[in-house]
Formats: sequence, structure tokens, C-alpha cells
Amino acid sequence: MEMMPFNNVVATGHEPLIATSCLQTASPEWQAFVPLLMNRTTRLRELQISDAPWLLSLLATEEVSRFISPPPTTVQGFEQFIRWSHQKRAAGTYVCFGIVPAGYDHAVGIFQIQYKPGELPEWGFAMGSDFWGTGLFVEGAEAVLDFAFGEMGLQAVGARAAIENLRGNGALQKLGAVRQGVIPNGLVLDGRSYDQYYWTLSADGRPRKKVVWDLGTHTH
Repeated sequence: MEMMPFNNVVATGHEPLIATSCLQTASPEWQAFVPLLMNRTTRLRELQISDAPWLLSLLATEEVSRFISPPPTTVQGFEQFIRWSHQKRAAGTYVCFGIVPAGYDHAVGIFQIQYKPGELPEWGFAMGSDFWGTGLFVEGAEAVLDFAFGEMGLQAVGARAAIENLRGNGALQKLGAVRQGVIPNGLVLDGRSYDQYYWTLSADGRPRKKVVWDLGTHTH
């Protein structure tokens, strides 16, 4: 959850090569467009350029960014990230959902699934601290994971969280993730290294809730 692609997009524009074996599970429907996922408390849709100012104000705070790769520091940086996410989705290597609470028009956070060479697809999230503890995370996470295991056809996804990130590790455990081990110095921020727990979530190894998604609805 903590290795967000912000740095690669904003600083260098380069991304690692994608393992072919991971791409064989990709569904052409979501490559064409990110579907709208809906549940009781939120909509999850593809990020839009108009989300950039809100993501800057909500995700670039010290509280939220403490255990993730540093987010962009400008609206233009988030706009670049959003365009990149669309390009990588079309290529079948990345999918990103904006979290839009009921009654809102803009995203207050993101859920993502990305592929890495020779590894499980990795799942992650970031959400504005004003919305922590509201139930948005759990219901949104269930929707995205059901989509990953159902529509995308994935069998499992990995996730990681710094050992000090008690909230993140607790969230993964609540979703039914299994802790597989420790990644020494897996996260480096401002010259400090953090050991990370590595977790996996499988299609048949977590609590499941009924989720409604609309695969025929474009979000842009």
C-alpha cells in the first residue's frame, strides 16, 4: 500500500518493465475504461483532472503521506499523475479508482492495483484523514478487491505497510490479509529506512460482501 507510483511519475516519468505472466490475467474491459463501482457509502471511478486540487489538499498532508511515497506538491503534479494513470490503465499495467463519498463530486483518495516484474500484482490505497473511521475505507476496499478477483481475474494481490504504520496494518488485517513476512528497509523516506510487513490477499481467503458495479458506465 505504501509504494505509490507518485515519484516515478512526477520525478522521472519512467516505469519498470511489466512481467508478462502478470498481464495474462488482465481483462480487456477495464483496459478500455475503469468501471463505476457503487456501494452504500461511496462511488469508485476513474480519476479525473478536476480531482487534482482535492487530492493535493487531502493526500499531501503530513498525516496521510507519512508512510507512502511522497505525493506531488502541486496541482500540476497530480494532473500529471492522473494522466499517467489513464495511460497505464489502457496498457493493462495499472488501475486506479478515485474514492468519491456520497454527496461529493470529487475524489478524496485512491485505491490502486499495479503490476511489478516477477511479483504478485500489488494493491494499495491512500485517503484524506478527514474520512478515516467513516466506513469509506472498508466498503471501498471490498469493492475494489471484488473487482480485482472477479472482473480482472486475479487470484491474489500483495500489499505492504511499515511496521510502525499501525493503522495501515490493522486495515489490511481487517480485510482478511495474511502477513507473510518482513521486507527489511522496504520503504525509504527522507533518508530514513522502514521495515515493512508484506501481506497477501486471496480471492478465497477474506470476508466477502456483495458489491454492485456497472461495467457499462464510462466515467469520463
